[in-house]
Amino acid sequence: MSKGLVAATPGGPEVLSWEDVETPAPGEGEVAVRHTAIGVNFIDVYFRSGLYPWPEATMIPGAEAAGVVEAVGPGVADFAPGDRVAYVARHGAYRERRTIAARHLVKLPDAISDVVAASVMLKGLTAQYLVTSSYPVRAGDTVLVHAASGGVGLLLGQWLKAIGATAIGTAGTAQKVELARRHGYDHVINYRERDFAAAVREITNGKGCAAVYDSVGNDTWRGSLQSLKRFGMFVNFGQSSGMIQGFALSDLAAGSLSANRPMLFDYIAERTDLERRCADLFGRLAAGDVRADTISCRPLRDAAAAHADLEARRTVGATVLIP
Repeated sequence: MSKGLVAATPGGPEVLSWEDVETPAPGEGEVAVRHTAIGVNFIDVYFRSGLYPWPEATMIPGAEAAGVVEAVGPGVADFAPGDRVAYVARHGAYRERRTIAARHLVKLPDAISDVVAASVMLKGLTAQYLVTSSYPVRAGDTVLVHAASGGVGLLLGQWLKAIGATAIGTAGTAQKVELARRHGYDHVINYRERDFAAAVREITNGKGCAAVYDSVGNDTWRGSLQSLKRFGMFVNFGQSSGMIQGFALSDLAAGSLSANRPMLFDYIAERTDLERRCADLFGRLAAGDVRADTISCRPLRDAAAAHADLEARRTVGATVLIP
């Protein structure tokens, strides 16, 4: 019997309980994995709190993890015991061991450590689909990114720079502003000191941005729309400040704007898409175009404290839990 963090009822970080959890032998098309590193993300908070509905009576959060294959079930030909693997799923990773469908797994290149993999399977693949698909960024574009010092934000700043775009970020402290500047951002706005929409207009000489990547939600969406140029794209991929309230389709009329609300799991629903996007992500990490170099590691049992810090915006970069 291995251990995991289980929530019996939706609520705050305190609902996470360290308990024995069963890990069944892998069945048809399944693989048993011993976790070595587990990423922490806002989607974990959304499930734990009940904002996202639970599929079962109890909940084990956790959307990204890396580990080692311990056993494979019938019909699994692509993985073998001892393989280093990683995956992204909606929930279920806050545990020492897990049995999971093989279709969710990818093998890790030697150049990618387990800790790095656990920090980028969700956040890195999110950055990948944002800049290639939600709004395909081109060289010369100017793009605004909220939460620029967060896990996705730090990856986006570097990715945009590698593409040849101008990246503008927002952050809430001087430390976070400086961290974002070191990760590809040409301009970083301290939103506690300046109105970010006005600052964007100043930086762009009134033209605005081709796209805004907004994971904050309710606190920022109005200013995000104001920061766009004509025909610009508003991409809302999270709601760390709460679900967007008061938005109307007519709000897009100021500039013939567009908006979308993407979800990573739609972009990797097909196995070929998962492999293609992982190959792009791992290739950029291996080449040094993108660095996952701001990672805080904590014991898995400290997940509740990690959630509290994440929700209070006390974190920078990525947090990884170690079983």
